[in-house]
Amino acid sequence: MASADLRAELDCSICLSHYTDPVSLKCGHDFCRSCIVSALDAQEAAGVYSCPECRAEYPERPALEKNRKLGNIVERFLSARPDMEETGIFCTYCTKSPVPAVRTCLQCEASFCGEHLSRHSKSSEHTLVEPTATLKERKCSTHKEILKYYCPIDAACICVSCCLVGEHRRHDVELLDVASEKKKEKLRKYLEKLNPQKAEIQTRLQNLQDRQRNLQEKASDKRKNVRKLFMDIKEQLEMAEKKALSEISRQEEKIVSQISDLIKKLEIEEDELSRKMRHVEEMCQVTDPIRLLQENDEDTEGDDEDTEGDDEDTEGDDEDTEGDDEDTEGDDEDTGGDVEDTGGDGGEGRSEEDLDEVLISLTLHRSMRDVVTNVTSQLGLHVPDILLDEDTANREVKISEDLKTATKTEEEQNRPESPGRFLNCAQVLSRCGLSSGRHYWEVEWNQIGTCGIGLSYPSIVRKGWRSGIEYNDKSWCLVISSAVCAACHRSVISPLSVDTTSPRLGVFLDYEAGRLSFYWLCDPIRHLHTFTAAFSQPLHVLFYVWRGASVRIIS
Repeated sequence: MASADLRAELDCSICLSHYTDPVSLKCGHDFCRSCIVSALDAQEAAGVYSCPECRAEYPERPALEKNRKLGNIVERFLSARPDMEETGIFCTYCTKSPVPAVRTCLQCEASFCGEHLSRHSKSSEHTLVEPTATLKERKCSTHKEILKYYCPIDAACICVSCCLVGEHRRHDVELLDVASEKKKEKLRKYLEKLNPQKAEIQTRLQNLQDRQRNLQEKASDKRKNVRKLFMDIKEQLEMAEKKALSEISRQEEKIVSQISDLIKKLEIEEDELSRKMRHVEEMCQVTDPIRLLQENDEDTEGDDEDTEGDDEDTEGDDEDTEGDDEDTEGDDEDTGGDVEDTGGDGGEGRSEEDLDEVLISLTLHRSMRDVVTNVTSQLGLHVPDILLDEDTANREVKISEDLKTATKTEEEQNRPESPGRFLNCAQVLSRCGLSSGRHYWEVEWNQIGTCGIGLSYPSIVRKGWRSGIEYNDKSWCLVISSAVCAACHRSVISPLSVDTTSPRLGVFLDYEAGRLSFYWLCDPIRHLHTFTAAFSQPLHVLFYVWRGASVRIIS
């Protein structure tokens, strides 16, 4: 029963079988590695991890510690002689209750427990073996006698009659024990050969398990970093939202205040005019001429006098400005274009009573730019401003005005002689090189003809077939057409199985790590190829265009 209790202790509580590569959690419970990894993967969606046995919770995915001692115990237990209870063979003479047998007699065809075995005949004719239920396999099928010999010629276990009168007569036979020992010796030698192989496999297995554990820990850390990054982004977006809303509220408050002041002023003027109108209407209703003529007309007279005074004042102003008009005629001639441009501004420009939508948009743009800059900084990436160098461009390569696009043309471009110009290949280098850091930029292809996209040392040759982007040890690139995509370096062309329908690629360079990677910017993004090298010179962007191809840098 102690053996059964021990077996129960060696069973995983998830799969209910013997431990396989047992690992431990911090709470002390052990599981098969594959079982607990599957359980933690299922818990990952909920974001909370717990021990399947004691339900102890962990805020992060728990690390798995290999339990080597428990693994050794399981291995020794399984390699040891099976427990007698597991054989399922019981003593033939214990009829009241089943008692596990310790030996089986082939002559008697009965199994015995320890007590009944002591009473069994000690005669040499009675052959005792490990408890077995397959007694027929222990006797000769022809003579029904116990198998006592082994024939190496026919590789068969035989009885005495087989040796004397049977088909094995005159064969050199061996006692079963002798033949068994010889085979055991042979198996031991074979085992000695297998042990190094097993040790090598165990080492490789351990390395893979360590790699798996490291990868899981790295993935867990990366998840934590991404969650933190998005929390920061959310905070920055909330701040950007507050800034934009605050700017809208500020403008609204200012303009509404100005409009309110104008409304109050106009309401006062309206009240005054209403009072005057009522007085005039009352005077119009008077029928007595004497009363009407003697009525005080201060309101109407004041208005007339004011109007007359204003007219007199403007006459003088007109005379004064006559000379000014003459003086400014020359100025108008000098600034004629400006006067014409601003003359129509009267009703078409933004009124002071409108929201300044440009200012609001700039506030949002600046906030979004700060968010992108912060994300790029946290990811450790630098987005370089790459410009193409016309002094290196082949004469059949047209460079755009913003120095971002290279296009293959049939007509040669009129360019001066330059020692850095590619003479035989339709290629161009960038102006500046990258000699340190981690950089990322994007490139867009017009999906016409064939293009090459990569990086190169500035020492790449400028003429001959070795100046081609694929055929030298100074450049690392992808060559892309509608039919094929391949990675090229040192004249070694490695075809890539990809869908070339996506027009945009991402390029990542980690100079110190010696890594240059290319990605298809489809959904989802797909890794194409990674070059590894110990870079020793600054790396310049290198483009190759052919048969109408056009490539543009998207920084």
